[in-house]
Amino acid sequence: MTTEFRRFRGTPGYLTSDALESAVNCSLALEKPLLVKGEPGTGKTLLAEAISAAFEAPLLTWHVKSTTRAQDGLYVYDTVARLYDSRFGDGDVRDIRRYIKFGPVGEAFRAERRVVLLIDEVDKADLEFPNDLLHELDRMRFRVGETGDEVVARERPIVIITSNNEKDLPDAFLRRCVFHFIDFPDQELMRRIVAVHHPGLDAALLDQCLAVFYEIRGMQRMRKRPSTSELVDWIAVLQRAGVTAVRLDRELPFLGALLKKEQDLAAFADQLSGGRKFRS
Repeated sequence: MTTEFRRFRGTPGYLTSDALESAVNCSLALEKPLLVKGEPGTGKTLLAEAISAAFEAPLLTWHVKSTTRAQDGLYVYDTVARLYDSRFGDGDVRDIRRYIKFGPVGEAFRAERRVVLLIDEVDKADLEFPNDLLHELDRMRFRVGETGDEVVARERPIVIITSNNEKDLPDAFLRRCVFHFIDFPDQELMRRIVAVHHPGLDAALLDQCLAVFYEIRGMQRMRKRPSTSELVDWIAVLQRAGVTAVRLDRELPFLGALLKKEQDLAAFADQLSGGRKFRS
């Protein structure tokens, strides 16, 4: 069933760009999955939450791991539980349907109303995983082999797929998606994002935090540059500690909220020792 088309325009807690809104609305209009890439911390996962809030649609999340199979998203047949019940239980083990556990995709298809389905970090799985999803996502139906039941989507879910670009995705999969790359926010957008999380933050402290943050992100040899969420956390702890000013030096407070790898802490110290100065 095709639902009435509504445009996504972000939410008060999730700021968007025109390009991102256009990509989401293109996905909605074409009823195709939206594949979102970008470095960690650019709001890929939060986008699904924002779409869920904007359309008042339940959010189902499938966190993909290296061992995840496409079948897991549809359903699994719990043979262990059935074997246990056959030996120790008092239920009717002949009813196989009792042992069919639906995954996030299966639950999205079975939902009474339209839902948002987030398939998070699809590039972590095996190379064949994306292609194995194509058939069901295209047809919006699948068959439970053990029972012969066919599960057909009552409402086509809004599908958001995220990738951290850890590996290339198959061309056949890409052809069936709308694609958007979320650029890392510039300072002006980041200022607005921080204001959402820390309303009333002192303007001078915000200026200094942003300058230090982007200075660190621009340092060479950084393996994991600090992300938006880490900036928000860093500012939170600065406020709790009563810090009213920061500058880029070896005594930068709560550096561990920004840098999470030993190599990056060493690179930070080396570059400051080399005479790199804070730009006001």
